[in-house]
Amino acid sequence: MILQINPNHPQPRHIQRVADILRGDGVIVYPTDTVYGLSCDIKSKKALDRVRRIKRMDNKRHLSFVFADLKSIADYAQVTDRDYKILRRYLPGPYTFVLKATRLVPKIVLTKRNEVGIRIPDNRICQALVQEMGNPILSSSVRMPDEQLLDDPKEIDRMYKGQVDLVMDGGVFLPEPSSVISLLDEFPEVIREGKGDISEFM
Repeated sequence: MILQINPNHPQPRHIQRVADILRGDGVIVYPTDTVYGLSCDIKSKKALDRVRRIKRMDNKRHLSFVFADLKSIADYAQVTDRDYKILRRYLPGPYTFVLKATRLVPKIVLTKRNEVGIRIPDNRICQALVQEMGNPILSSSVRMPDEQLLDDPKEIDRMYKGQVDLVMDGGVFLPEPSSVISLLDEFPEVIREGKGDISEFM
């Protein structure tokens, strides 16, 4: 099922409908500022298991935590003053920052290294959805079996028909992965170069 969302002014009734699906152990596809993502509620083990089956991924690979703003990140990640300055400068934006997890992170989500990938996409649909949820959502990029990123919601709907509960149509855009920056050590480390300026971290 495809639900068209206004990318500039997301309709509140549509956002609430999608949030209700997530709260009911649903799995959706939604737009970010980099790619279309496969998502579920951070609290739902049932939905997380579905995402892992769809992506054919084991529990060693973690999914990103998507937030609406900086306010609640410290609940789920250990953030130093340095980290906060970096997050405030680069988010919202096309970056994933890797930090140590706090005890509030559900064990079903954690990898053995107790790390979390933090994202605040610069996308109004995404931000409205997470704001409505009241807690982070989990996210993984939507890809073809050959790892090609998908940009067309209609194509995504055909590919995932019967596997996801809803595809949020925020329009067709050129997909490009986020840049991944680790803040675990004394100096930031670029794990993956993607969208966004990373010259400060090189």
